Amino acid sequence: MSISTSIWIWIAALLTLMIYSFLYKDNPFYRLAEHIFMGLSLGYTLVILWYDYIIPRIYQPLFFSPHQWSLIFPILLGMMTFGIFSKKYNWLIKYPLAFYVSAFAAIQIPVMLRSWILKQVEASFLTPDKFSSVFNSINAILIFVGLVTTLIYFYFSKKREHGFGAAATVGIVFIMVAFGAAFGYTVMARISLLIGRMQFLIQDWLGIM
Repeated sequence: MSISTSIWIWIAALLTLMIYSFLYKDNPFYRLAEHIFMGLSLGYTLVILWYDYIIPRIYQPLFFSPHQWSLIFPILLGMMTFGIFSKKYNWLIKYPLAFYVSAFAAIQIPVMLRSWILKQVEASFLTPDKFSSVFNSINAILIFVGLVTTLIYFYFSKKREHGFGAAATVGIVFIMVAFGAAFGYTVMARISLLIGRMQFLIQDWLGIM
């Protein structure tokens, strides 16, 4: 056992313990670590914004040749968002928000339509290439059955009788499996973070392993 002598490892270990102290109850140590984390995150983000965005994309194009004067319009549009901090000029934020929402919708709707609808529909087709092996055949059939029965479950315009009700029940099973898989993935991701912190405390800080 060889405890680390690095001041930075000690700071990281103490902050980790302060964060995990919330598992017992809310306390001043947790709030201190939370405020330190938020302050460091904000400071780091501001530095990244300044050196990676403001200087190369705003300051240099405007004040060094060739001058890109067209950037003045998006800069003014962005500055209007700060009107929210003023009671007198808070109405200015309506214009950049309207532009951002419309531009985002115009860009994202075709992308989402292609990736979330057209590609998903294309992947559900039972084409001959999906029956190249037994595993691929079973996988393709399961995807097709899951898609059809799930859509039937969300079709509320027809009474769920006989075969229609049975198909809706199968759709519920597929939905539950999907929710369970998503939840399990989230839990495993959180456990992975916990394992990483425990390894840091045991190996890097305490030097037990």
